[in-house]
Amino acid sequence: MSFWGGTLQRLRTPSLARRLVILAVGWSFAALVISALVLALLFQQAALRRFDATLSDLIDNLITGTTIEEGQVIAPALTDLRALRAYSGRYWEIAEPGPDGRLRAIEGLTSRSLFDAEIPTPPDLVQRLRANPRKAIAFETAGPQAGERIRVVARWTRFYGREAPVVYMAAEDRGPIDREVRNFVAATAIAFLLLGGGLIIAVVVQVRVGLRPLFALRQEVAEVRRGKAERLEADYPSELKPLSDELNALVAHNQETVERQRTHVGNLAHALKTPISVMMTESSQRPGPLAEVVTRQADIMRQQVDHHLRRARAAARSQGQGERTSVPEVLDELARTLARIFRDKGVAIDWDAPEDLWFQGERQDFMEIAGNAMENAGKFGRAKVRVRAAPLGPESLRLTVEDDGPGLTADQREEVVRRGARLDENAPGSGLGLSIIDELARAYRGVLQLGDSSLGGLRVTVDLPRAET
Repeated sequence: MSFWGGTLQRLRTPSLARRLVILAVGWSFAALVISALVLALLFQQAALRRFDATLSDLIDNLITGTTIEEGQVIAPALTDLRALRAYSGRYWEIAEPGPDGRLRAIEGLTSRSLFDAEIPTPPDLVQRLRANPRKAIAFETAGPQAGERIRVVARWTRFYGREAPVVYMAAEDRGPIDREVRNFVAATAIAFLLLGGGLIIAVVVQVRVGLRPLFALRQEVAEVRRGKAERLEADYPSELKPLSDELNALVAHNQETVERQRTHVGNLAHALKTPISVMMTESSQRPGPLAEVVTRQADIMRQQVDHHLRRARAAARSQGQGERTSVPEVLDELARTLARIFRDKGVAIDWDAPEDLWFQGERQDFMEIAGNAMENAGKFGRAKVRVRAAPLGPESLRLTVEDDGPGLTADQREEVVRRGARLDENAPGSGLGLSIIDELARAYRGVLQLGDSSLGGLRVTVDLPRAET
């Protein structure tokens, strides 16, 4: 599997820690975004209120200094330098409603900063001012300069001695306030990003620390399965204590079940072997054709009983508590034993395995698997048997046995795995060797494969569970 494929697979795998982190980060991100938006909005509203208050102060100064002479409005002489400089960004204007219902500036009553322009007003401004004569109305419009946006505050006023109402308007370029708001938003965004990063780190640490007992429980359960421990011993929090107790009870129940199965298998072996032995003894004492048939069939029955009892014991052990067997120790012992057996034939057994390679299962089962494969290679090999054992992965190992004998065809390979099948009637043995290997490998969820050896004969490959060192 490629790197990206493995990464996607891990992301698709359900994870409690990932769910908690994603949920907490999601809520934190939503809360931070909403908080940032609310703060930016509140800051903008506060800045606009402060801005409008400045414009209202300018209108108050204009109204306070205004006089009426023979019905004419006389504006005060203001000393605001910005209002005296053309297009400076600070403007004021005194206007009155026209016949068309729109405001028009009273001649000579505008700030010098407007130069020859007037402040544009919305069509409904007069109606809004007349409806709320005591309330200042703020609006935004285009300024006298191209691309300029100004904010305007307008107030409806009546003077004694003048029949027509007067509207005072003060305006200012809102560019500075927009920049102030943008600077605030940028600073807030940076602060919230830093805060969000800190929250994510805190959430990850909190989840990892909070789920550490669960990870420890998983590790301890794995050690029980691999045979490194007999039960869960750690002191877990109250939330996990019932689970650890139930797991210990389950382990104890499984061990008790395996022991009962072993006892039952032993009793069955004793019950069957004794009558078979009696039959063979009686038949040997009464020679004849019938005795030969009984002896031969009783011997077959004994082999079949041994085979099935061996399979039952292996299946029971494979379901029980994990045990470990040193692979190089077993191979060394088998190689020395078989070297003596095939001394007259002159078969050399070459074996190799890492010192830290362990089979996850009982020693007797691995000796039968490796022993049958090596014995079969010694029987049919001419001069050399090569045995290799190596890790196939973190949880499996591969045992390979090769010989320089005649080998087998594809059809013959299928035939020899069947129980008791023999292709060479002259060779010693019951014909159960490869069948035993297949049955024991299956009991441990392993796989037996037959192929062509580089030595010219048969290659027997068995994949088995591996125990951690």
